[in-house]
Amino acid sequence: MNNETTNEEVNSNEGAMTEENWAELIKAVYHNGLVALNKHFQKVEGQVLNFEAYGPIFVYHVKDDSNHVYSCGFFLRELIARFQSGNDPAVWMASFYVDLMKTKGGKALPQPPANEDEAKALIDNVLVPQCIEAVREEFAPEQVHAGLTWNEDIGPAFEVGFPAITEGNNVCALPIHLLLTHLQLNRDPAELLLQGLYNIRKEHGME
Repeated sequence: MNNETTNEEVNSNEGAMTEENWAELIKAVYHNGLVALNKHFQKVEGQVLNFEAYGPIFVYHVKDDSNHVYSCGFFLRELIARFQSGNDPAVWMASFYVDLMKTKGGKALPQPPANEDEAKALIDNVLVPQCIEAVREEFAPEQVHAGLTWNEDIGPAFEVGFPAITEGNNVCALPIHLLLTHLQLNRDPAELLLQGLYNIRKEHGME
């Protein structure tokens, strides 16, 4: 479920790579991201941030005609998958900025929570309502279960599912920290949950 959105596979191979090869990989992916976005936008800058839980995160800043800056972050694993897929990665990457540009005046990356209280407020007041609204709207009028839970394997999680499916797998749970990271990168965390729900429907022959 998360192999497109985390760096886990790349990190598992990191031990087999020399430091020099790793640096070359990061440089190549960063460059490919710039090239892809330059196909659609004239003013693009970027940086590579290192997140302890997810490894390198590629953040690109795009300016519109009014010089307003829009920023969005991407995981190493998902960029490699896109560049190798044969699908046009430039269109996929640009689509995030087209959505962000609906907010006039620019959209920088949000400031990360300074402490646990701020993180809890962000989860309770922004992340959870946004995700619940998105999944219920997507599948209305069908009933969708959505909310916080504790998962033995991944800890604090957001769980979604279809109560109407009574046999087999009917829920998908994702770590809260993964969804929160997406929010911090100006990505829609609900997309991951929707992907999980569509996978459940597919498993049950409902798509």
